[in-house]
Amino acid sequence: MIVVTGAAGHAGANLVRALVARGRPVRALVHLDRQALKELDIEVAIGDICDLGSLLKAFANAEVVYHLAARISISKNSWSRLEAVNVTGTGNVVEACLRCGVRRLVHFSSIHTMTGDTTGTPVDESTPLVESRSYPPYDRSKVVAEREVRQGIAKGLDAIIISPTAIVGPHDYRPSHFGEALLKMANGRLPALVSGGFDWVDVRDVVEGAMRAEEIAPTGAKYILSGHWLSLREVAKMTEKITGVKAPGSIYPMWLARVGAPFITAFDRLARRRPLYTSASLQALRGHRQISHQKATKELDYHPRPFRETLIDTLKWFEAAGKLEHPLKLEKTEKS
Repeated sequence: MIVVTGAAGHAGANLVRALVARGRPVRALVHLDRQALKELDIEVAIGDICDLGSLLKAFANAEVVYHLAARISISKNSWSRLEAVNVTGTGNVVEACLRCGVRRLVHFSSIHTMTGDTTGTPVDESTPLVESRSYPPYDRSKVVAEREVRQGIAKGLDAIIISPTAIVGPHDYRPSHFGEALLKMANGRLPALVSGGFDWVDVRDVVEGAMRAEEIAPTGAKYILSGHWLSLREVAKMTEKITGVKAPGSIYPMWLARVGAPFITAFDRLARRRPLYTSASLQALRGHRQISHQKATKELDYHPRPFRETLIDTLKWFEAAGKLEHPLKLEKTEKS
């Protein structure tokens, strides 16, 4: 039995489908939302990673656990909530794996655990972990979560760590932070862009890399699963070609966006909208420009697909889900 925590999230929904496609029995740990798992031939366990007792029940007879459940935040003021889920929750997952005799734990971490800059030095598995409190709470919480896994390994747990970059792709039900930004681009509702960008990776490539790592990686191994760096402007222009909806014309320099971020965030919250441009998200867009997946390519035969393919498939999925206000210009896109 394969147990997946965070099964109803973006990466979880894709992982569960890939495991089912391989004929593997899946037990999905679900806290509240089951939308992403409807009509799948899987077992569902109701639980919460903050509740060790529910994990002990969910992990019974489990051979492998994929731990994806986490709280994601682009706020600078969210440490207590992140600590409860990402740190204490991961500690509970490790403890439950040890008690239940789980053969292998695959822990999903994040590229945000690693320091990085814009000087051209590539980020790889040897890059130091974030230590300074100047980094956003989410980054620091995932670092401590990794250490919980390392402590489990020291106690005899067979565990490996996966560190994806910014995940993009289909089956983005909630949607994710970037999925929401992409929808705003595609529907002509994103008023402006900021300078900067990130390394974007297809969720399906991340899932394949993680499953391959589960099969062959040695205990304690860590793999960066990255994709391709593109600026927000490049993403917006690609989206314009696919949708026919004009990309935002305004691109604010990073310094100006940083000055305005607190006011934009406050306005979005007053309007009951999830903020997209926050101090933390802008910090992410300034770093991690060169991220190496050489280790994963060499050891896991990991090869991320072109970003354009990912973007088309993601927008197709959003269109089929009824989230786009205009039909895609796919014929034009395929000829271009």
